[in-house]
Amino acid sequence: MRPKPFLPEPLQTKPPQADPPAALFVRDRTSGLIWHRSAMRVLYVDTDRSQVVYHANYLRYFEFGRASLMRDADYPYKQVEEDGHIYPIIKTELSYHTPLHYDDLMYIHTRPTEIGLVKVRFDYLITRAADGEIACLGYTQHCAVAANSKKPVEIDEKTIALWRGFPK
Repeated sequence: MRPKPFLPEPLQTKPPQADPPAALFVRDRTSGLIWHRSAMRVLYVDTDRSQVVYHANYLRYFEFGRASLMRDADYPYKQVEEDGHIYPIIKTELSYHTPLHYDDLMYIHTRPTEIGLVKVRFDYLITRAADGEIACLGYTQHCAVAANSKKPVEIDEKTIALWRGFPK
């Protein structure tokens, strides 16, 4: 089944010297939701024998989008870990719609969508930059874990404040 159209409008842009230049945040005209957007090109190593992106590589793209969002929110994963938390993935879901090929420029759209006592979820929407076609939709769910004991803990206050303040 084809997903609803994704029609992003830039809300804030990177400096013109950024490579590639892309909006940091976009609003989808279809749903009204705001997404963080990062850009990346498909590497040759990411493709399989059929010359399309190997399905598992989309999880790497999700991580790139999530790490970019955290960095742009001034709370990169490195800082999260230094503050004593790690957030391993406990669940994923992906659906594939349009294949990506070597050297395609893609936009990885990421947004935090659910935050609980110990779990947080990020949604992703990957589009081919050339035509806006949706390549992949999905999510990752993470559990807050204490870096020292590796036991589940409550989500740290800074993460809670950041995601509750994420544009709706």
